[in-house]
Amino acid sequence: MKSLLRSRAVQAVLGWCLGVYIRVILLTVRWRHENVDCVEPVLAGASGAIALFWHGRIPLCLATAPQWWRKDTKAMISPSADGQFIADALAMAGFPGIRISTAKKGDAAKARQAIAALREAVTHVEGGGALVVTPDGPRGPNEVIAEGSLQIARRSGQPVFLMGIAASPAAQMQGAWDKIMWALPFGRGVVVWEGPLYVPRDAKGAEIEALISDWSARLSAATRRAEALVRR
Repeated sequence: MKSLLRSRAVQAVLGWCLGVYIRVILLTVRWRHENVDCVEPVLAGASGAIALFWHGRIPLCLATAPQWWRKDTKAMISPSADGQFIADALAMAGFPGIRISTAKKGDAAKARQAIAALREAVTHVEGGGALVVTPDGPRGPNEVIAEGSLQIARRSGQPVFLMGIAASPAAQMQGAWDKIMWALPFGRGVVVWEGPLYVPRDAKGAEIEALISDWSARLSAATRRAEALVRR
């Protein structure tokens, strides 16, 4: 069954279904944005950007599409078979993917692929493009930022924006590692923006770890605020 679900044909169907769903949620939910002006200088200018939201909010992610459609925007997605249908869905929405993951120790082939994808991401952002990332994906831990997105920000020198997303009514799968949230059409939604944030070019070691802890807490706080606002 697992091999069937990961077959290219099934992944294509799942990708189409998710692509239709996220577009329906964008069009039917009444979305409001808090502090969206913080990203306006980047959207109106020539600089690049990196945007982070939690993996569990992928079904709601097109709430931010009207902003990121204004730039050449790509999404960072795992190259795994499970990531294929997400890549297909986001490509349908106008966000082509850069497939990247952390290589296991000793896997030279995957390490080379990861380095090439990282370079592609840095070049894209340095050239004025935007990169949307779920920094705790694809396997978690939930709501903990992985180092990769900070390394892209450090190498490119471009700003990072945090996006807390929530909708109501919605079903949240508490048994899933990312507690993924599925909104119902014709409800209400909120996106809470924070930024710009930067990673110093000479940051390493303990400083990177401190930024990971701080930014993870900030992104979770933005997400909790979006949840609180949408329930009022």
